[in-house]
Formats: sequence, C-alpha cells, structure tokens
Amino acid sequence: MDHWTEIELFVRIAESGSLSRAAETLGLSNAAASRHLVALEARLGARLVERNTRRLYLTDVGQAFFQRTKPILLDLKDAEQSANAASLNPSGTLRVTASLSFAVQHLAPVMREYTRIYPEVRVHIEVANRYVDIIDQNIDVAIRTRESEPDSNTTIRRLAETRRILVASPGYLAQHGPLRSLEDLSAHRLLIYTYANNPNELRFSRDGRTTVVQVHGLLESNDGQVLRAAALDGMGVLIQPTYILYEDIVAGRLVPVLDAWDLPRLTINLAYPSRKYLSARVRSFIDFFAAHFCKMDYERKWTARFGAR
Repeated sequence: MDHWTEIELFVRIAESGSLSRAAETLGLSNAAASRHLVALEARLGARLVERNTRRLYLTDVGQAFFQRTKPILLDLKDAEQSANAASLNPSGTLRVTASLSFAVQHLAPVMREYTRIYPEVRVHIEVANRYVDIIDQNIDVAIRTRESEPDSNTTIRRLAETRRILVASPGYLAQHGPLRSLEDLSAHRLLIYTYANNPNELRFSRDGRTTVVQVHGLLESNDGQVLRAAALDGMGVLIQPTYILYEDIVAGRLVPVLDAWDLPRLTINLAYPSRKYLSARVRSFIDFFAAHFCKMDYERKWTARFGAR
C-alpha cells in the first residue's frame, strides 16, 4: 500500500475523530480506509487508534505519531503546491545554448520580447559552437542543426530547414571574377568552417546528379562570424547556412554564387532533456521561440534560391 496515503489517512482520522469522515475526505471507501489503517499499525508494530461503540481516540503512541506526522504532511503539501506553481508560472533561470552565430543573429534579438512577456524568468545563454551535453551542463534548451540526438531521453522540436550556400562580396567578385561552374572553385579563395561535417569536401547536387569537390581554405575558423566578417571584407568565397547569411544577401553585402547547385541542407531544432513534466519556463520558451520562427517564415526564406553569379 501507499505509505503516504496511510499517513494522510491517519492524520485525517486524528483531526476528525472519525474513520468514515477521513475516508470521505480522501475519496476512499470505509473498507479501504480500514485496510490502510491496519497496514500502517502493522508496519509500525503499534496500536495507534482505539475504537469503542461510541467514539474513536488515539493511543499515547498514536498521539505522539500524530504530533510528528502532521507537520511533515503539511510540509509535503507545501512542496507539492510549490512544484505545481513552478510548473504553471514561468520563473527561475532558463539556460539556453546555441552557436555564436545563431545566438547573435536569432536568439539575442528576441530576448527583450521574451523577458517582457515572462519577467520572472532570468535567461542564461551559453554560447558554444560545438554541441555540449545538455544533461551534464544543466542546459534547459539547446538550438541544434542536426536531425537526431544520441541520447534517446532528449526530445527535439523542429524549427526550420535551411540551405547551405556559397557567397562572396561584390568587391571580391569584381576583383577575382564570377564563378560559373564547380571547376571555377579551384581558382578562388575559400573561407571554411571547420566544425562542418567534412569541411574540406563539398557535396553538390543538381538534377539528380551529385558531384563531390575537394576544397582547401585560404582562411579556416571554428566560428561562423569570423568567416562572415572575412567575406564581407572581400577576402574570399564563404560556405555557410542561409540562417547566417540571409540579411547580408538581401542587403546586397554578399552575393550567392553557384546557387543552382545544392549542398546538404540543415535542420534547425530545439533539443531539451524530456517531453514530460517540463517546467513552465522551459515550456514557455519552446512555445515562444517556435511561434517566432513561424511568424518570421524563416524556412521559406532560408530555402529560397537567390540566383547565381
């Protein structure tokens, strides 16, 4: 039997002086309540309640047990109410991790609105270009660009798909000439992100045909913002996802090249430790951020073709 139910029943009996009233309070039948009481006394090896034809009263042992268990039961109720409140009212510290590029361009800009809506939540953003273990690092939500997680206890929620494309500044293209074919890549300076899968291998596809091109970078970095700055400065051809490059392309600061070809796409997901019993702050952020992505129509923008140079 449930030990907590036994103790709660005993406290209700002691308070009401009636087994039937205590049973009714807990939604138990009289027979079930009697079995709980008998089980509690058997487990303790002591008689707690005496009964006669007129009334029910506590034994000395029962009275002492009641004095000890009632405060404990009240503390348990308080703890349950606090936990329930935490699950309903977003508060506390929310720990989110993302790459530097994503954090700067898509996470930080929405924090003002999120904290305005949920003022009791404090946000800690952990920037990491490599994927951190969200359990070991006590992370609530991670923004990832991979389809699945190695830990089966991790839940993912899809946000959007994004293309990976090649871009260069207008100044670079004016100086070094356009790229009209994959063969032209060998004559150009490349800016390569070292944390990409197989960074020195570009797997292009078009019209059902796949071509693999081996490349080497004039500049390599484990951070997309370093490479983006170099591309804006006219240093070379950059290979990055459109979620990093879209605004630069729209503004004309960077120009897509070889855009008729596709590189393997990336899926942006939210990853979090468990689907069940999410705290209110985690649930609020997941729903807020997913709604933001939908409102901004990012997937349509980030999978569009921009034309080729």
